[in-house]
Amino acid sequence: MTIGVGGSTAELELAKLTDMTQGADPISREEYQARIAKAQAIMSEQGIAAIYLNAGTNLYYYTGTRWYASERMVGAILPATGDVEYIAPAFEVDTLNGYMVIGGKVNTWQEDESPFALFGNVLANMGIVSGDIGIDESAAFFIFDGVRQAHPQYNYVNAKPVTAGCRMIKSAVELSLLQRAKDMTMEVHKAVARILREGITTSEVEAFINAAHIKVGIPAGSYFCIVLFGEDSAYPHGVKSPKALELNDTVLIDTGCQLHGYNSDITRTYVFGEPSPRQRELWQFEQASQIAGFEAAQIGATCASVDRAARDVLEAAGFGPGYDVPGLPHRTGHGVGLDIHEWPYLVLNDHTPLEAGMCFSNEPMLCVPGEFGVRHEDHFYMTETGPVWFTKPAHSIDDPFGYEA
Repeated sequence: MTIGVGGSTAELELAKLTDMTQGADPISREEYQARIAKAQAIMSEQGIAAIYLNAGTNLYYYTGTRWYASERMVGAILPATGDVEYIAPAFEVDTLNGYMVIGGKVNTWQEDESPFALFGNVLANMGIVSGDIGIDESAAFFIFDGVRQAHPQYNYVNAKPVTAGCRMIKSAVELSLLQRAKDMTMEVHKAVARILREGITTSEVEAFINAAHIKVGIPAGSYFCIVLFGEDSAYPHGVKSPKALELNDTVLIDTGCQLHGYNSDITRTYVFGEPSPRQRELWQFEQASQIAGFEAAQIGATCASVDRAARDVLEAAGFGPGYDVPGLPHRTGHGVGLDIHEWPYLVLNDHTPLEAGMCFSNEPMLCVPGEFGVRHEDHFYMTETGPVWFTKPAHSIDDPFGYEA
């Protein structure tokens, strides 16, 4: 039997887990203020008069205001100089004020009024009557179209150079929160591997993972969870129907949580039983591909070059080419922070140079339809001297968690 897989129960493993959130403080007001200052500096450099931050992670990143996008316009306008101001339905003001870290004037609209008309009035009151206005790249089309039709005097541009320009580079506090979230999920991975037994279903495993994330200190439980057995492991994002575990199945588990909004996202693939020569061979190809991507991630190298390095290993082994399967059907990795997938991306058409503070997943999955798939997913961050793993990659197919390393 694979070391660290099976032999325990859900009850015993949950009892071992403890709260891991001590000392993991949320982002401070001072850091939010520094983010606003950086955004305003970028806006001034690029000639952007103001940006609109829609409800979601961009609004949260700059103001600490946790609000989810809906059919009602809720957001903030950040001018290149001056204070942030909010736009919200009048009936939401008291609730919105309770969520703010960075306070500001709340400009309100009633249910039978146009928030898009209000948008232009706020800009005019800020002294902005023309020029480039950045719209949050995550905002729904109805918001962009509404403000554009209501106020055609402005030139609307993508706010991504500002938002991504700030968010791609993580601060020391952000790195600390990301590290803690990943440490928590790693403990969950170790625990779930130990509860596996013949006949356990993917649904049962998912329920345990959710309970385990709660036990380590995340009240909301898992942010997401993918559990795949056998041939189903060749599908990167899962299948519709649950499956029961059989002896010698490939097991693929991909899960994560959010700590103060920051995401973990770790995948482990191993065998419940004794690995076959074919399982061993593909597992090792995947390991070599992940390592090649990591080693290619150097300051100044492009995101594309990391994907190329990981993909080359699999293509040299006879997989692919390109995105063909058997092989690697998707990008090698993605940025991670407040969004589980965010800029930049380790993909062949992203030529962003790597900088210190960038964070990525590294997951060049090897998919062999009709047999199984292998995905090793760990995250790393960039320093001036190169990449550093948040979590130690899987050790071997016989001892994936490195208990006897």
